[in-house]
Amino acid sequence: MIETALTIVGLGISAATLAAILWSIARPTQRLWPPARYSSLTPILVWVPTFSLFGALLALGILAWGDLALPQWLRYGVGIPLIVIGNVVVWSAVAGFGIHKTGGATGGLQTSGLYRFSRNPQYVADIGMILGWMMLSAAPLAFLVGVSAIIVLVAAPFSEEPWLRAHYGSDFDRYANRVRRFL
Repeated sequence: MIETALTIVGLGISAATLAAILWSIARPTQRLWPPARYSSLTPILVWVPTFSLFGALLALGILAWGDLALPQWLRYGVGIPLIVIGNVVVWSAVAGFGIHKTGGATGGLQTSGLYRFSRNPQYVADIGMILGWMMLSAAPLAFLVGVSAIIVLVAAPFSEEPWLRAHYGSDFDRYANRVRRFL
């Protein structure tokens, strides 16, 4: 059954990613995320699972479209705007931040643009898109995989911030003191 396979893929990617994040939090000197060294393989290891997870989530929503009894105003009135706004924010942040830095490459500390309001605008936008898709599709397995993906997105900054602190020192500390982690 395709839904079962997609659910296993989505939950598997979420579980593996969360495990890497938790490992990185517990063992920062042996961290997996952000990578200790950025290489030509890094974007593949970052983007293939990311797009596979989003693809599984999208497919699960389409396959069980509307199976949950959610009000239309919530599905269309809240779900669609969250998806649209989330996409605008995430792709604006990627354009300003750079694909390579999104995948863990070093560079300057990003504090301008959307990063003036949130230390993690891409994660906030991804969470918004996922929530929007969960509402719009009203599909039970999309909810399950969506929640697992949101857990990963909430956990990710906790493995990234020690890395940022190590690379940017007091600049990151000052930034973190004035800008919230999420909103």
